[in-house]
Amino acid sequence: MKDRATLLPLLGEVFRTHGYEGASLALITEATGLGKGSLYHFFPGGKKQMAEEVLAEIDGWFEANIFAPLRDPADPRAAIAAMLSSVDEYFRSGRRVCLVGVIALGHARDEFAAPVNDYFARWQDALATALRRGGLSAAAARRRAEDAVLSIQGALVLARARDDAAVFSRALSELKVRLLAA
Repeated sequence: MKDRATLLPLLGEVFRTHGYEGASLALITEATGLGKGSLYHFFPGGKKQMAEEVLAEIDGWFEANIFAPLRDPADPRAAIAAMLSSVDEYFRSGRRVCLVGVIALGHARDEFAAPVNDYFARWQDALATALRRGGLSAAAARRRAEDAVLSIQGALVLARARDDAAVFSRALSELKVRLLAA
């Protein structure tokens, strides 16, 4: 018997592969192995609720594995290095696109504006906090954090477009040097 915990990653991959708009009920039922009735039992709000819950699950993972460690005052350099390692793992070394980015670029962006904005803002804020503790001024930390998120997201897009995951790996290596130079 499937439950929400097993369904959300499956739904996430459908949205990641086809975008919110392209994630048809046929694709969702195929990926989950559930019929329409069972899907609506789990998600009475339909596809929108599915996407909201997938985004919330992603947010929870990033909060626990990226944002909270960056806000931990213990060792900002170790937290930044751990962020890069976790990002590499999560995005499968550039072979997995960012679902939040997919939604941000699609027509459904306005429908999910709050969680999309919050995800990127919290990432930048948490990284800026670590960079500040590492010695950068507030303004420099904000700029470097924005550059880091831009580099990660841009590397994901370019790695996907070029079908070359090494692009992502190189970008993370270079980003590590820039971030730890603080």
